[in-house]
Formats: sequence, C-alpha cells, structure tokens
Amino acid sequence: MQAIPLVATTRGYPDSGNVIENVHAGSVAVVDTQGRLLWSAGDPNYLTFTRSALKPFQALPFILADGPARFGLTRDEVALLCASHSGEAIHLDGVSAILNKIGLDPAHLECGCAVPLHYEFVGQPAPQDRSWTPLHHNCSGKHSGFLAWCRLHGKPTGGYVERGHPLQQAIRATLADTVGLPADSMPTGIDGCSAPNYAMPLHKLAHLYARLAQGSADPQLGAAMGILGDAMTARPDMVSGENRTDLHWMTAGGGDWVAKIGADAVQAIGVRSAGIGIAIKIADGNSRALHPAVFAVLDQLGLLNEERRAQLERYRQPPIKNARGTVAGDIRPLFSLVRAA
Repeated sequence: MQAIPLVATTRGYPDSGNVIENVHAGSVAVVDTQGRLLWSAGDPNYLTFTRSALKPFQALPFILADGPARFGLTRDEVALLCASHSGEAIHLDGVSAILNKIGLDPAHLECGCAVPLHYEFVGQPAPQDRSWTPLHHNCSGKHSGFLAWCRLHGKPTGGYVERGHPLQQAIRATLADTVGLPADSMPTGIDGCSAPNYAMPLHKLAHLYARLAQGSADPQLGAAMGILGDAMTARPDMVSGENRTDLHWMTAGGGDWVAKIGADAVQAIGVRSAGIGIAIKIADGNSRALHPAVFAVLDQLGLLNEERRAQLERYRQPPIKNARGTVAGDIRPLFSLVRAA
C-alpha cells in the first residue's frame, strides 16, 4: 500500500470554477483501543516520525515514577509537559514554575531558542527588539519534564537530549513497551528541539491515542495515562495556544477528544466515547493540507454534530487568499475512508 491523494489546493475565479493546482498525498489510520484497524486511507502502515505527537509518551517515565506528586506539579503544569505551546504568558509562567520546583532555571533547557509561535498564529509580527531564550521554545514544557526526570533520579542534567543519556534510554524503552514494538525496530531521528524522536507505523500512533483517550481505563498504564490525558483535555490552551488547531479540536471535543499535532503534518486524535484513535500524515509535510484532512476524517466518522461543525468550519475547506485578501482558491479533501475488511 502507499500514500494516496488526500487534499488538493485549487485556483480560479468564482464565475468560472476552480481547477486543482496541487495535490498532497498522505495516509490515515483509525483503530480501536485494541489496536485493530477500523478505517484507513492510503497506507495505515506508513512509517511516520511522530514528532510532537509523541510528547505525552515522552513524559511517561516521569509520570510512572510519580514525578508530578514528588515535585508538586499541578495538572496545568503536567499539560505543559505534553505541549507545543505558543509562548504566551501562561506558558512561560508555567514552565518557569516547573523549573523553580525542580531547582533549575531556563539556562538548563537544551531545546534551543525560538521565536514564540504566538505571533505567527495571531497574525502579528514578532517584536524586533526582543531576544528569545529557550523558555520561549514551543518544546520548553517537554524539556522541563525531561529535567524533572533527571532531578528525580539523580542523573546529570547536562546532555539530557543525547541518545545515550539515561533519560532517553528510559523513554525509548518505555515507548517500545507501550506501543508493543521492539526498541530497535523504531528508527530514531533528531527532532527540532534536539531530543531523539521515533518513527513507527501510522496505525501504532493511532493506537497510542486511542489508549490515551481512555485515560485511567488503559489496562497497561492506567493512572499514568489518566494523568496525561486528563491534563491535556482539561487545559488544551496549555497544550497549544490561541488560534491553534489542537486547542480548537479539543475544545470542540468537550473533553472527549485528546489531540496533538506534530511538525511536518502529523496529527493524532483519541476519542474516548468512540473508543478510537486517529493518526494522519501528509506525505510532503505540508501542514496547510493537514487540517482539512483532519476535518474530513472527523466528519466521515460521524463525530461532527451541528455545534462541532460550526466550531470547526474554518478547517472544512479553507479559502486561499492573495496579498490583497482576494479569495483565489481553496484547500479541499479528496478522499473517502475505507472500512477495514
């Protein structure tokens, strides 16, 4: 099997109709809580680097060691461990609080410096007279959790992003056990924040999110999944930020959906009430194609009632506008999910 055309961009005039200009291929996997494939498009086995969709599971070793209770982390701070945050005040204050509780400061973060995502998503230019620190990086919450694990276990805080560090070895082993794959079968790459990231078949990522959505009902990890899933669904604004897709998906889900995007057009969503997990990958990494694909999957699975459809309408078939604000085309899904035999 292979990726198939999932989304097209079009161009034209309203009085003459639109013509397809670009096509973005990809794959979709929808599984149940046992990992059984229910629906798909393209290749549900597509080997996919999980990118930031992995964040809740990178936090698992810390959660399993009762780290939040040991350091007095709040539910909102646990949500930040799973976040690709926008660098808003609530995010910076939250990460600073975690670092303070573990006796460290932003200089210990090894994620690098980055302009906060907030400006991009609210359509404002980033200030030119500001300097940015690792605290502003969208992965600083995850990295504060990495440092907390190191402090909890008395391991070196320097070099914690290296593959050979005990933290990363613990993450790899825990992830392999959780996903049910041999550790050496998960290809490793360097993520944008310098931490190791892992590739797995798309349906395996979907299964992780089916389980995360079930929270403490998960038979293997129980309370740990509950702590992570509950934090994410209670505070989607901490996981993402203003005008961000994960905030919109989880808000529309009303606590029933847990969602996490990853760089290069990866999206995972777990739906508690339906007992399913969804994973989507756009093959060329174009995120503008991802969001209409997500809407189409949710719609085809019957998960969008009238209220949710209205909340998420912006993603159904977004217009493409030129520099004058004139609508020049749109972005539209091309696929239908296929029920597994």
